[in-house]
Amino acid sequence: MTLRQLIWAFASSFHFLGLTPFYDIPTLPPSPGSKSIAIIGAGSAGLATLKVFLGLPDEIRHSWNISLYEQSGDVGGIWLPDPRPVSPPNIPYTPLYPRLHTNTPVPSMTYPHFPFPPGTPLYPSHEHIQAYHERYAKHHNLLPHIRFHHTVLSTKWIGDSVEGFWNITVVDHLNRTLQARAGHLIVASGNNHLPRIPSWSGQEKWLESGKDRFFPREILHSVYYREPERYTNRTLLIIGGGASGQDAAVQTVQYSRRTYISLRHDVDLPPGSDNVVVKPEVLHFAKDSIIFVDGTELMDVDSVLLGTGYEQRKPFLESAGLLTVDPSARSNSSSSSRGGTLVTNLQYIFPLHQHIFSLSPEYPVDALGFIGLPTRIANCPSDFAQSLFVAQAIANPTLLPPRGDLLRELAEREEETRRLGLDPYVIGHAMLPDREMSSDYQDDLVEFLKQKKAIPDNGHKYVEEWRRRIFTYDYLKRGWSRIVALGEAETWVKGVESEEQWSDLMYRVNSWQEDWERQNGVHFVKDFVVGG
Repeated sequence: MTLRQLIWAFASSFHFLGLTPFYDIPTLPPSPGSKSIAIIGAGSAGLATLKVFLGLPDEIRHSWNISLYEQSGDVGGIWLPDPRPVSPPNIPYTPLYPRLHTNTPVPSMTYPHFPFPPGTPLYPSHEHIQAYHERYAKHHNLLPHIRFHHTVLSTKWIGDSVEGFWNITVVDHLNRTLQARAGHLIVASGNNHLPRIPSWSGQEKWLESGKDRFFPREILHSVYYREPERYTNRTLLIIGGGASGQDAAVQTVQYSRRTYISLRHDVDLPPGSDNVVVKPEVLHFAKDSIIFVDGTELMDVDSVLLGTGYEQRKPFLESAGLLTVDPSARSNSSSSSRGGTLVTNLQYIFPLHQHIFSLSPEYPVDALGFIGLPTRIANCPSDFAQSLFVAQAIANPTLLPPRGDLLRELAEREEETRRLGLDPYVIGHAMLPDREMSSDYQDDLVEFLKQKKAIPDNGHKYVEEWRRRIFTYDYLKRGWSRIVALGEAETWVKGVESEEQWSDLMYRVNSWQEDWERQNGVHFVKDFVVGG
């Protein structure tokens, strides 16, 4: 028996009661063409990946075994509420708060050729988005392939740069620790889970001196934010002007004694924030005050809410040393000095090909992929394009160039970003500010597959023209807000069902609002947002 056969035979002994592996690893190597894929996460990225894999032609995937692990009890990822009462140091499954509405129009958020149902508001509440993902999963019969209430604790590669498998440790709903194996691991676990919690000098003294007040002082991250009523009669300082910070400002100002928001840069706050007081960046805390970079201070703050984003981490990869955390990393030398293995500086995971495939030499290029890392992009169509890329690369291991070529391509992309005055290790996986870049990224992935004849060339770009036009609709969100205020939302969306009809609706709303603002001399504010 060869060494390889001994490894496979030994691995076959790792069966634990209660978890059916993706396939039973035999004492001999698997037959040619057989593959096993493990996907982590049933949000928009995981569902796209599962749909694409299951949609491959039977002659390609007839001997493939595909499963998806999801820690919660349903699909939807970030759009699925966590019913558990969670407080620090525990972290909720998602940062979703009950009054959350999308900040992007729903047509931009759809999987290709699967629009939202008629009557959906243009900027709906989170319930509509979760229901959309549930409908998508049921329509494509994805649910039988999803193991709900299964949390991936750790992953370990057993093999080398040429062949091997992933040993995956999972805990199920009965708190049993189980093992499974797969030849390919697809991480689709989302980006908004581990909060980024900055600290300032003096904050511990500030907290300590205020612990006996009527409202004991506190510093919480927005991952714990749920209801604005919690801040009734309190003075609140929000730090950070992202989507969650702006939402919290608008919602809490109706209840708080005063709501402040600390911003590093100028931000046009949304309607409803007229009474929110803008402050500059926090410099430090004192015993009974918070001091800002302009020298001003606040002495009446009860609560600080951190809208400071999330760390780009994957604990189940870190536990076995497959992903190293190095917050100081600002170049690929941080990876090469460790033999080329994966590194995260908490904003950027590298080295990756196209934000997808790990270029670590520890395993084959197609062994570890990430879906859904890019931000400032419409998630569902981007997730689907990335999934097409991954599925075809796994189906045909010769599709991608050698690892060395991909590393050089990555270096060129990072240098191009620097020429634009941006640091790729700071902006991370965010698409570049040019509004066309997120669409071009998706087109590039699919065009590569067409050029390699991995998929048919239909003569059209992946990103439809109507999706690209959405980027020009600078009046759309304010237009919809005015329609809702006028009580006319149901009239506008009545009968809107196809992608063409949704496209036409957005054009009409944007034009209607643009005409109204110009006729009434309204100051123009660019408020269009795509993606997270």
